[in-house]
Amino acid sequence: MGKKTTSPFSKEQLMPQAEMLEIKRKKGDLFIGVPKESYTQEKRVCLTPDAVAAITAHGHRVIVESGAGLGSNFSDIEYSESGAKIAFDPKEAFECNIVLKVGPPSYEEIEMMCPQSALFSTLQLKTQTKKYFESLAKKRISAVAFDFIRDEQGAYPVVKSLSEIAGIASVLIASEIMSSHKSGNGLLMGNISGVPPTNVVILGGGTVGEFAARSALGLGARVKVFDNSLSKLRHIQRSLGSLIYTSTIQPKTLQKALMRCDVAIGAMRGKTRSPILVSEEMVQNMKHGAVIVDVSIDSGGCFETSEVTSHQNPTFEKYGITHYCVPNIPSKYSRTSSVSISNIFTPYLLNIAEEGGFENAVRFNKSLQKGMYFYHGILTNKSIADWFGLPFRDINLLIL
Repeated sequence: MGKKTTSPFSKEQLMPQAEMLEIKRKKGDLFIGVPKESYTQEKRVCLTPDAVAAITAHGHRVIVESGAGLGSNFSDIEYSESGAKIAFDPKEAFECNIVLKVGPPSYEEIEMMCPQSALFSTLQLKTQTKKYFESLAKKRISAVAFDFIRDEQGAYPVVKSLSEIAGIASVLIASEIMSSHKSGNGLLMGNISGVPPTNVVILGGGTVGEFAARSALGLGARVKVFDNSLSKLRHIQRSLGSLIYTSTIQPKTLQKALMRCDVAIGAMRGKTRSPILVSEEMVQNMKHGAVIVDVSIDSGGCFETSEVTSHQNPTFEKYGITHYCVPNIPSKYSRTSSVSISNIFTPYLLNIAEEGGFENAVRFNKSLQKGMYFYHGILTNKSIADWFGLPFRDINLLIL
């Protein structure tokens, strides 16, 4: 047998140069700052101590401002033991290359950020002004709204997760209000032998409506779901495994359901604001002592009588109906919400590092591009540009 010959060229040498660059992409080191939330009602935090441990185990640095996790019952000691550096000056956290916040930063906080750094936070578009975007542009910030991030299936993972919490919470909140000695009617959210079950009307068949319906059914309530999307109504019946009452939104049918219900939950959203589905007159005709939980209040609300309330003063009464209209319901359950956000962020951040850092990740990660609304101080979101009359550039033209 002849001797087997070996090629003088290795496989790597025969590869095209572009492919070699792809294979040998250098892993990026992340320098992440987690400042304390400045908004008084915001108790959540973007990274839990477990998430920090996972990130620092990969060689990345994390700076957590002292007290950042207290609203979610995470102590500075837990963060320190997980590998984070505890900063007593907020400026130290804001000077990191990547800043993680739940709420958008204030003008003072933007001033503390380093030029050309990356910001991950919610956008809360309806609360913003033109000045906010001009401040980001001045510092040449690359900003990603994590409520805009979409995955490969086109879903919004953070929004979906927080919507699940809001849906479950809306039923728990309604149950608390009904049993309250001040404004409640003394009803138990359930189905007790020999006692008529509680009636719950849900406006909206999306994620909030689905999880509200699931929770109410689990407690034994009788549930009716209204939505103009038949596909959403079919999905709810399939996912719940129960032939609950569903209907398109017809004023007479809706009014009859509202007159008999004990709890009404608003979970409808529109392109610019939530549609007002329940008029003031319809609210007047509801049962005395009924409860309205308007989850959609952050985009205007589904009920004409809804007015924004706070976690400190969450309810008000109108026509004998108790209204709960807090815009940021998941923050009431801050630890659960923080764990949920952190579970989404951790693999996301590690993937950015694997891609070679933030700049490289922007080029290759489509979901990151979809969530980005500023790239080095240039506005890349057309909706924001149209809303505030600002100049806009397509992200694909900037990252070539």
